[in-house]
Amino acid sequence: MRILWLLNICPPAAAEALGMDYSVREGWITGALNRYLCAEEEPEEASAHHTKAEKRKNAPADKLEIGLCFPFDGSAGNAPVEGVSGEADGTPGTFSCVRRLYPMTDQEKGEGRRTALYGFREDLKRPELYDGGLEKYFAGILADFKPDLVHIFGTEFPHALAMVRAFGKPERTLVSIQGLVGECAESYMADLPDYVQRSVTLRDFLRKDSLRQQQEKFRIRGSREKEVLSSCSHVAGRTRFDREGALSCNPKLKYHKLNETMRACFYEGSWSRQKCRSFEIFASQGDYPLKGFHYLLAAMQEILQEFPQAHISVAGISITGYGTLKEKLKISGYGKYLRDLMKVNDLEGKVSVLGNLTDRQMKEAYLNSHVFVCPSALENSPNSLGEAMLLGVPCVASRIGGIPDMAEGEKSALFFEKGNVHELAACILRIFRDDALAESLSAQARIRARENHDGDANYRRLLEIYHEILE
Repeated sequence: MRILWLLNICPPAAAEALGMDYSVREGWITGALNRYLCAEEEPEEASAHHTKAEKRKNAPADKLEIGLCFPFDGSAGNAPVEGVSGEADGTPGTFSCVRRLYPMTDQEKGEGRRTALYGFREDLKRPELYDGGLEKYFAGILADFKPDLVHIFGTEFPHALAMVRAFGKPERTLVSIQGLVGECAESYMADLPDYVQRSVTLRDFLRKDSLRQQQEKFRIRGSREKEVLSSCSHVAGRTRFDREGALSCNPKLKYHKLNETMRACFYEGSWSRQKCRSFEIFASQGDYPLKGFHYLLAAMQEILQEFPQAHISVAGISITGYGTLKEKLKISGYGKYLRDLMKVNDLEGKVSVLGNLTDRQMKEAYLNSHVFVCPSALENSPNSLGEAMLLGVPCVASRIGGIPDMAEGEKSALFFEKGNVHELAACILRIFRDDALAESLSAQARIRARENHDGDANYRRLLEIYHEILE
């Protein structure tokens, strides 16, 4: 069984084999990949005697070959590479290679699976642009690897549509839903005042990246997403929200339930009320409107009235800097609005931007916080919420999209209606006032998250889906 994975990032195991730097984003890809790399293969003669039902039941032991196809900058460090490298099918500016990968736990022993790696170039900073040349390049990869099935992780980038077109076998194409870009496009502005939506800073003008232009880019991506879902027969998701959204694009889709596995470090350690920073609020992202950071800033006025020690930490790059000429020239319309909110609500010294964090640094930020907040205007199943719940951090989240499928309101998280800053403030205040509630939410969140994000169960289910499609 040969499966080609089309990914949004170069996973850490592949990057390490190639001597490259890597991102720790998309931890659910890493979780599934590491289980594949560490799994023992069953001898072919033994597998041949299994019935179809037995193969499904014993899927983790079946013979499986996964190839990885991912965005690549063209530099493979100093690592020696076996197999093919350079241009493919006359397409310039691309790279492909084959190299041995090792299980993370047995790397020093030199034991592991031989895995095909294929890199391609794409401007991930401008995902609204479509490069038709990728179709020809992917055709070369498909001819080289000869997959029985192509598994596309996400619909957010143009390469998903290029692969669907190049492969041309909808009955052998599986798409894993991350978020629904088309739905996100309609919720993108997240109740911003009209004057903010219309605002254009110098940075926005020069980059052609005002808020309304950003929303239009999401809509373009959403139209491609619809074509992707209309051109395949199988989709994997995990919430009622993504199921309904996918089937609205293509009612003929076969929907497969598949939960995600989080990054390994979040399965270790546990939040403690005694060790966290009292009245510390943590948000994982706040650099564009859909993530709803402005809701949290607006809610701080009520929170500070009762708890003047309250403080917000947010991961990611700072978009509100205004201290230097360079920062003033680079500020976006949304960044300027956030600055205005902080000024109006007297939040100077109450908000810290932590920058881009590694998985270990994110874990530390979760454990240091008194409460984790997901204030987004729309989400399917945010990894940040899953990570926080695994660690047992008391969570507050918008009751939108697929979030209600991740946690039970009043038991494993507190919910507020999207955009209702008074409800948001009230939820945070309840946790600040009541340590018993915080500890109860913590315990129940860990139980629920370990059910949702059981890596072994999710990997077995993934292989069952492959068998269901290919038998």
